[in-house]
Amino acid sequence: MSRELNLILMGPPGSGKGTQAKRLVEKFQIPQISTGDILREAVASGSAVGKRAKAIMDRGDLVPDEVVIEIVRQRLSRADCKTGFVLDGFPRTKKQAVELDKLLAELGRAPARVVALRVADDELRKRIVARGEGRADDTEETAKKRLDVYKRDTQPLLDHYRSQLVSIDGVGSLDDVTARLLGALGAAA
Repeated sequence: MSRELNLILMGPPGSGKGTQAKRLVEKFQIPQISTGDILREAVASGSAVGKRAKAIMDRGDLVPDEVVIEIVRQRLSRADCKTGFVLDGFPRTKKQAVELDKLLAELGRAPARVVALRVADDELRKRIVARGEGRADDTEETAKKRLDVYKRDTQPLLDHYRSQLVSIDGVGSLDDVTARLLGALGAAA
C-alpha cells in the first residue's frame, strides 16, 4: 500500500461507515473528515467561506457544492492530512466527486481509493431503526426515505468510481468487516 491513503468510504445509511472509519483512523493515524463537522468548524471559525455557509444554513438551505468543495479543499490542505484521510459523507453527488478528483490532482495528492460497504436494504432498515433509541429521526419511515435518497443521489457515484472501487460485504461482526476492509486496502489486519 502506498504511504498516502486517501479514502472514500461509501455505503448507505446504516451500513457501518462511521464505525469502520473510526477503526481506520486508529489504524492508519489519519483524520476522519466529516462534511458536517468541517462545515460546523468553518462556521465557528468566522472565515469568509464559513460566514457564507452560515448564512445559507441559517436560511435553512443546503450548502451549495462550490462552498462545500472550498471547505473540503481547506481541510485537506492541513498538515494532519499529509499521509491521508477518510472522507465520511463526501462526496454525495457526481458533481462533488468530479470536483474532488480535480482537487486531489491540484493538491498533488494520490487519487482517492473507494471502498463501498454492501448491506441489503432489509438489514439496513433494521439497523437504522434499532439505533433509533438514540436518534429520534431513525424510524422505519425515515429509514426508507434515507435509503431512497442514497440510491437516487449517492449510489450513482459507484459508477463514477468504478475503476477505483472495491465493494465489500458490510454484514458480520465489526472485526470481520474491518478485516475485509483492510484486505480490500491491501493492509495487514
